[in-house]
Amino acid sequence: MDMRRTRFVSVAGLGLALVAAPASAQAPRDPDLSAIVRDAIRDAVRSVGDAGRSYQGRNTGPEQTDRFSAKYRVGRDGRVSIANIAGDITVTAGPGEEVTVDAVKRTRGDKSQLASVHIEASNGPGRADIRTIHTGRNDRVSVDYTVTVPAGASLEVHSVSGSLKVTGVHGAVRAETISGAVTATDTPKLENARSISGTVTISGISTEGDLIAGTVSGSVVAKSVKVRRLEVGSVSGDLSLTDVTCERLAVKTVSGSVEYAGGLAKAGTYDFNVHSGSVRLMLANPAGFALTATSFSGSVRSELPMTIGGDSSGDTSRDTSRERRRREVLGNHSLRATYGDGSSTLTVRTFSGDIIISKR
Repeated sequence: MDMRRTRFVSVAGLGLALVAAPASAQAPRDPDLSAIVRDAIRDAVRSVGDAGRSYQGRNTGPEQTDRFSAKYRVGRDGRVSIANIAGDITVTAGPGEEVTVDAVKRTRGDKSQLASVHIEASNGPGRADIRTIHTGRNDRVSVDYTVTVPAGASLEVHSVSGSLKVTGVHGAVRAETISGAVTATDTPKLENARSISGTVTISGISTEGDLIAGTVSGSVVAKSVKVRRLEVGSVSGDLSLTDVTCERLAVKTVSGSVEYAGGLAKAGTYDFNVHSGSVRLMLANPAGFALTATSFSGSVRSELPMTIGGDSSGDTSRDTSRERRRREVLGNHSLRATYGDGSSTLTVRTFSGDIIISKR
């Protein structure tokens, strides 16, 4: 396969490595952070190569278009991949065993530029790989895809500059872009939803596997998510998780607030790591957890009755009035305590911001 056709496919993972980096490497006070971001962007551009440079934006002339339509048979549980340079990709689930592709090439430059951009597909038993190929240099052509796939298909969608939207696909789904939003709805086996510059929104997830959702510059919104392990992160943006159920959770952001509304699994592990922003946890009937919460320049407050410095026995007899006052005072910067049977581990850290724990 031509290297130019595939270089950009994994670029989104380069910038998103920042999300998974240790907090010490992410903190704004670390002078290396700007260098890390700069290097990630530089590497992304290099990885895109000529294909990424081919799209330089649109000028102010009249829009010229060219349409493309095709169908490919993959079976009810086939595999589909779509790779684009510039333009949005919208994928929805449909009946049958075919992939239907409708694409529109657009430019506000010379119409002849449309001929230098091709849509190619490799279609074999149980698989279809669709990709945009730019054969010329410095063209100003984008391609918007509208694709229908069998509901049980597995899907990989990648773009350099464009938003991704996936709805109703029940096979494994991976969606990554460098510049653009990512939205995945009713995709129960979603594995990855990531962007470098854009908001990531996911909902309707239910799988026994793991899920990563992240962005470098933008927010992450997750609703109705049930997975074994969930990793959510952003360098600059808020994180909102509602109706979430998981056994292991890792949440990281450098600049942004975090809201979590969901349950805690028995013996689960939940880690919230924030540098600049508040953390609010609204817990749905937790059996119990052992809490370690720290804020350097903010307050820590729990609205749940807990044993300060207690063990996991759930004994609240030591919870004296003095300890209750200590627990409720907003001026506290750290708190080690146990709620209920203490079976889960809950760790919350923020450098600048409040930590609030309440019952949903």
